[in-house]
Amino acid sequence: MNIEEFREYCLSLNGVTEDLPFGDDALVFKVCSKMFALCNLGNELQVNLKCDPEIAIQLREKYPSVLPGYHMNKKHWNTIIIDGSINDLLIKQWIFDSYNLVVKNLSKIEKELLNV
Repeated sequence: MNIEEFREYCLSLNGVTEDLPFGDDALVFKVCSKMFALCNLGNELQVNLKCDPEIAIQLREKYPSVLPGYHMNKKHWNTIIIDGSINDLLIKQWIFDSYNLVVKNLSKIEKELLNV
């Protein structure tokens, strides 16, 4: 997976917007103004994804390229180094899971706007 594929998949999800709130080197993806994914725009692609705390620990133990969230709440976020060691389909599933964690906690009005 490369940055274009990552970006394209994130933007394919319902109600997603992108922004550069932390400067030109960190692209943020949000649903209803709530962040679910962040990626660096530097040389080595790394992405931060929200994750259920119990699952986050399991993923870090199983995959060497999954680390506690860099500059994020380490309990709820993982950093994934995109180096080819993890299947793209699995990364897409983790993106979708992160998105759903955020959607689950949206207000009733926000969920209605998304038709969920």
